[in-house]
Amino acid sequence: MMNQRLLVTKRDGRKESINLNKIHRVIHWATEGLKNVLVSQVEVRSHIQFYDGIKTADIHKTIIKAAADLISCESPDYQYVAARLAVFYLRKKAYGQFNPPKLYDHVSLLVAMGKYDKHLLIDYSAEELEEMDGFIDHWRDMNFSYAAVKQLEGKYLAQNRVTGEIYESAQFLYILVAACLFSSYPSTTRLDYIKRFYDAVSTFKISLPTPIMSGVRTPTRQFSSCVLIECSDSLNSINATASAIVKYVSQRAGIGINAGRIRALGSPIRGGEALHTGCIPFYKYFQSAVKSCSQGGVRGGAATLFYPIWHLEIESLLVLKNNRGVEANRVRHIDYGVQLNKLMYQRLLQGKYITLFSPSDVPGLYDAFFADQCEFERLYTLYEQDSCIRQHQIKAVELFSLMMQERASTGRIYVQNVDHCNTHSPFDPLVAPIRQSNLCLEIALPTKPLEDVNDDNGEIALCTLSAFNLGAIDSLEELKELATLTVRALDALLDYQDYPVPAAKRGAMGRRTLGIGVINFAYYLAENGVRYSDGSANNLTHRTFEAIQYYLLKASNDLARERGACPWFNETTYAQGLLPVDTYKKDIDCIVSEPLHYDWEALRVDIKQYGLRNSTLSAVMPSETSSQISNATNGIEPPRGLVSVKASKDGILRQVVPASISLKKSYEFLWEMPNNDGYLHLVGVMQKFIDQAISANTNYDPSRFPTDKVPMKQLLRDLLTAYKVGIKTLYYQNTRDRAEDKQLIQKDDCESGACKI
Repeated sequence: MMNQRLLVTKRDGRKESINLNKIHRVIHWATEGLKNVLVSQVEVRSHIQFYDGIKTADIHKTIIKAAADLISCESPDYQYVAARLAVFYLRKKAYGQFNPPKLYDHVSLLVAMGKYDKHLLIDYSAEELEEMDGFIDHWRDMNFSYAAVKQLEGKYLAQNRVTGEIYESAQFLYILVAACLFSSYPSTTRLDYIKRFYDAVSTFKISLPTPIMSGVRTPTRQFSSCVLIECSDSLNSINATASAIVKYVSQRAGIGINAGRIRALGSPIRGGEALHTGCIPFYKYFQSAVKSCSQGGVRGGAATLFYPIWHLEIESLLVLKNNRGVEANRVRHIDYGVQLNKLMYQRLLQGKYITLFSPSDVPGLYDAFFADQCEFERLYTLYEQDSCIRQHQIKAVELFSLMMQERASTGRIYVQNVDHCNTHSPFDPLVAPIRQSNLCLEIALPTKPLEDVNDDNGEIALCTLSAFNLGAIDSLEELKELATLTVRALDALLDYQDYPVPAAKRGAMGRRTLGIGVINFAYYLAENGVRYSDGSANNLTHRTFEAIQYYLLKASNDLARERGACPWFNETTYAQGLLPVDTYKKDIDCIVSEPLHYDWEALRVDIKQYGLRNSTLSAVMPSETSSQISNATNGIEPPRGLVSVKASKDGILRQVVPASISLKKSYEFLWEMPNNDGYLHLVGVMQKFIDQAISANTNYDPSRFPTDKVPMKQLLRDLLTAYKVGIKTLYYQNTRDRAEDKQLIQKDDCESGACKI
C-alpha cells in the first residue's frame, strides 16, 4: 500500500494524501461500456513514479498517455478510454470540476473575459440561453476519439495559446456556433434551427471547417476557409495582392493566388525603358506575405500559386519547389498549380510542340484561355505564326514530362484543367470565367484582379465550407434535412462575418458561394461492401452524389424563395436553366450505368423561377482535421491502414478507422489499389454532380513497376485519364515510402491546415 504520507498537489495548489482508489475509479469510469479494454492494462502501462508533492495534473496526463499507447486495430476502444480521460482533464482545466456550468453563466463569464463575442448576450435573452442549455448533451463529449480531443485542444477550443488555459468544452463550442449562425433568424424559428443544427454537428452528421470551429463565437469574424486572389500585370496590383494575402492569412484562410498574367523575364516595361525581372521575384514577394502570419497557432499560412503551362518562363517555374538549385532561383514554401486545357493535351497526344509566350505579348490570349476555348485556339495558332512575337517552342511531351517529374518528386505540383472548370461550371465563362483554384484544389470561382487594396472593380473569391459525414447517415433521404441546415447556416455566416478587403465582401455578397463536401467515404464504401478499384462503387457513388447535389440545390432554391436569389445569380449557368447533369463530361456514361433518381426537371423550373440563394453549393475538400473530430476517414481518400499514426503539431496520434473489427476485410487500403483508374473514375462520377471541384490525389507504389520506378508513361496516362473523365483539378501526388509503412504515418492534408475542414 502506498505510503499515505505522500501528498499530491491539486490544481488549486492544495495538497492532500494520495488516493489510489480515486485513480482506479476514474480509469474504471473511462472504460465503462467499451469493448476489449481493461482497467488493469491502463494502470500497468502508466508506470506512475509517485513522489511527494506530485501534481494531480501530471498523474492524469500519464494515465491519458498510457491509454492512448494501447490503441490498436484489435482494441480500438482504447481511443475512447484515452478520450474520456482527456475530456475529464480538459474540463477540470476549464471549469475546475468535471461538470460544466450553466450556459448563461458560462457565456457571461467568457464575454466579460473578451473570449466570446459580446453579441451573444445582446442577441439572446437569459431565457433563450437557458432553453439552449437544455438542448446540450454534454455526454456527447464521450463519443470523441482521442485524436479528436487532441485536435479540439490544439485548434478549436477557446483558449489562451500563450498560457495554455482552456475556457470551454466541445458541446459549448457546438451550441454557440449554432447560436451565432442563426442569430439573425426570427425569434419564432431560430431556437428550432439551433437545436437541429446543434444535434447534427454534435453527432458528427455535419462536419464544420477549422475557421468556423475555432472562430465562430469569438470576437474574430472571418470564417471563409478559402480565399482566391487574382493579380494583374502591374506593380499596384502586385502590391494589393500581397496586402490582401497578409490580411487573410492572419485570419486563418487558405490562399489561392493567380499570378498567370505577370509578364515574362526580359519583357519591356515603360515603353522599353527597362526590362522586366520576370515572375520569380514577385513569387518570392507573395511567399513572404503568405508566411508572415502563423494564424494564431491554429494554422500556418499556406498558398498555391497558379500559372498557365504556355507561359514563357514555364521551364523555370516548374522547378521552383524542388530541392536542387539555389535560393535565388527557387521559391519552395508555396505550392503551384499548372493550368492546362484541351489544346495542350492534343499537342501531347499528337506529338507536337507547345509554343510559349509572355502573356503581355499576346493580347486576348490569357483571357480566352479560360473564357472561350475556340477563341483561345484561334488566337494561339495565329500568334504562333507571327515571327515578330517573342516565343519559344518545346516538344509537348518534354514539357508535360518535366511537369510530371516535378509533381512526382515534390508531390506538390498541382493540375487545373481550366476548360473543365469553365464548361462544367455554375458560371457563364463569358461573364464570370474561373481563372484559378485554391491550395486544396477544390474551389473553382470567378475572380477579378485587384488594382489597389480598395478596388471597387476587383473581386476576391471566398468559399465557406462544410461536409456531410456519409458514415453517420442511414439513408440518402437524411441528406435533405442536413442540406437544409448546412445551407442555411453557411449562408447566414456570409452576413455574420467581417470582410477585411472590400473586393472580398463584394464577391461574397454578390455570389454567396458555398462548398459542401463529404467525409468518411472510405468507411461508406466498406459499409456497403464495394471497393475503389474494381468499379463496384461507381453506381453507389453516382446515387450518393446525385442526392447530395439535388438536396443542396433544393435547399438553396427554398432559401431563395424566402430571402431572394443571390444578387449575381444572372451570371450563373443556373440562370440559363442549365444544371450539372447537363454539362458533365459524357465519357462518364461509359463508366456508370446508374440512371438519375430525382426530379431534376421540376427543380430546373423552380430554379428558373425563384433562383438560387447561392451561386455554388458543393466542393469536395481534403477534410483531414474535421474527419478526425468526427472519428471518420478523411474526405474521399482510401486509408493507408486500419490504424493511422498521424503526425501533426500536437505530436503522434493513433486513430483507428470506423468499425475496424467488423469491417476489417471490407476496407480497401491505399496501397492495395492496383492503379489509379478506379479511384479516378469515382472522382469523375462525383464531378458529374459537384459544381465546383474535388481534391483528388494520384498515388503510386514504385514496387509495382520494373526497376522500382514509376514510368513517365504511366504518369502521363493517369493525367490523360483524369482529363478524359472530366476531373477539374488534381491535388497531391503520393509515392509510397516503404520507410513509412512501419508506422503508417499519414501527413495532414493541406500541410499547414489551411482549407482543412
